[in-house]
Amino acid sequence: MNVFLFTFDYFITIKKYQQMEIKISKDPVPVISIEGRMDTGNTVIFEEAIAPLLKSDTKEVIIDGTGLEYISSSGLRQFLVLQKNIKEKGGSLTVRNLRAEIKDIFDLTGFTNIFTIV
Repeated sequence: MNVFLFTFDYFITIKKYQQMEIKISKDPVPVISIEGRMDTGNTVIFEEAIAPLLKSDTKEVIIDGTGLEYISSSGLRQFLVLQKNIKEKGGSLTVRNLRAEIKDIFDLTGFTNIFTIV
């Protein structure tokens, strides 16, 4: 069953396929928290979640990968889309708290040279 839940007071929560949950804080620097698997079947959910950020004047964004269990090439592409948009605005995207196995994927694909990873 597909479920969408939007809460706009403090953060947005989007849940679908019971494989991934995305929360975006409304802090001065938005933090995108991803829980679960970011694969080809659900990257559209991430794309929909970040659309308001892409349209806004937001120049600084943090992706928190604490709960990210898997990322496909489609997921990596969405990170690139966000990175490009933020850089075009003169800002920066920081990726933090990646699990070792996800960090390995970033290393193998050369993404550690593209993103600021802490």
